[in-house]
Amino acid sequence: MPDCLRYLFASLLMALLVCHGATQAAEEALPAGVRSALQVRQVPQESLSVHIEDVDTGEVVLTWLPEEPRNPASTMKLLTTLVALDVLGPAYRWKTDIYALGVIEDGILDGDLLLKGYGDPFLVTERVWQMLRGIRHSGIDNIAGDLLLDDSYFDIGEYDPAAFDKQPLRAYNVAPNALLMNFKVVRYWFEPDGQSVAVRLDPQLGNLGVDNRLQLVPGYCGGYQRGITVTNNGDNDHVTFSGRFPKGCKRYAMDRTVLSHNEFAYGLFSSLWRDSGGAFDGGWRKAVAPEDMEPVFTFESPSLTEMIASVNKHSNNVMARQVLYTLAAEVLGPPGTEMGGRKVIGKWLSDNGLEPAELAVANGAGLSRESRITAVDMSSLLRFAWQQPYMPEYLASMSLTGLDGTLSRRFRGGELVGKAHLKTGSLDHVTAIAGYLQARSGRRFSVVVLHNFEDIHRGPGEEVQEALLRWLYEQ
Repeated sequence: MPDCLRYLFASLLMALLVCHGATQAAEEALPAGVRSALQVRQVPQESLSVHIEDVDTGEVVLTWLPEEPRNPASTMKLLTTLVALDVLGPAYRWKTDIYALGVIEDGILDGDLLLKGYGDPFLVTERVWQMLRGIRHSGIDNIAGDLLLDDSYFDIGEYDPAAFDKQPLRAYNVAPNALLMNFKVVRYWFEPDGQSVAVRLDPQLGNLGVDNRLQLVPGYCGGYQRGITVTNNGDNDHVTFSGRFPKGCKRYAMDRTVLSHNEFAYGLFSSLWRDSGGAFDGGWRKAVAPEDMEPVFTFESPSLTEMIASVNKHSNNVMARQVLYTLAAEVLGPPGTEMGGRKVIGKWLSDNGLEPAELAVANGAGLSRESRITAVDMSSLLRFAWQQPYMPEYLASMSLTGLDGTLSRRFRGGELVGKAHLKTGSLDHVTAIAGYLQARSGRRFSVVVLHNFEDIHRGPGEEVQEALLRWLYEQ
């Protein structure tokens, strides 16, 4: 063989060996269990991004396509709540101001009662009851006028609850509101009652009409929504239930959003006020609180620390959005807007040297097809949080593996129970986890897993996550 051909052949052989070596090294970058889970489910490795660091030493333990922008689903809430902790402080509390627009004499308010909201994310039924007790303690038992509602602290703009997935009655699609009550959601309880199906509401709303057309039929308790179809025919103050409900069901619960925000607030207030022994027969109107008047009572929320536990552990979308709007209102001035919230987050990232190369915050809750972040940038947020004085509060806001929140039914009965604080994320074709894990050795790691692929949310994504966490626990 001529020398020139021999040299060419040797060069080609060397190139092939180098290419093969690089491919083999790339395949071995992911743990064997993860590669196996991907292979069994026929999911390409290129659909996955991973970044894991030792939080004490900063050592990168594993990284795989860390700079690929991906949809993080609800793990985006970790960014929103981290900024809130840093900007607003762990002890921050929302308030709701109550104004008496008239003379109070012998327990009678001769005028209107005005409620001004400042975005309390957790003004649920029990806490509205507490608020009403405070109003009663201020000397008001009978409201002769109307209920005035001021939700001007937020500007939501045009909002279509069906835009995300054409499910406008689902609780996760509720719009933010400065006077949000009970997430604008009613829980319906369905129970067989002789030859029919009884429907109970929690909370009871006097201004919500219910048309029960359900049929009770023989059969075991099963089927999508237990055979119940819910419609409102575009009329938010009336809901219709139809379908065939199986006798095998002793009780079934369903949460759905109803009414407009102000109509819901009026209905809940009226019902609870009368239940507490107060008198009120008026209607409701939108209004703006007077600037030159002191409220007769101010009702405060639990602390931000307690709030973000509900946001992250239970992945509450509307609460996360309330936090985003609050950031805008507190930093830039009212009214709070979604765009304002994104501006606050962007400036905070810049001020702390955390500007991601690729970031789309969208609504701050992760309930978006447009949200984007890289695994390495999410990891930078976790590293930053680990070094802050409020790190324990941030850590405690995440679900504990196998014990609570969105992880209460995962990793049960194994060594991973209670070993990791993680935020989960899931949308159609998206799964993600991000948070912290303590290994068997005592080492602590930050871990980010972002996975975008067709039907990855139907099980394969969780299998990959479990394989990765089991490997990490042994490091």
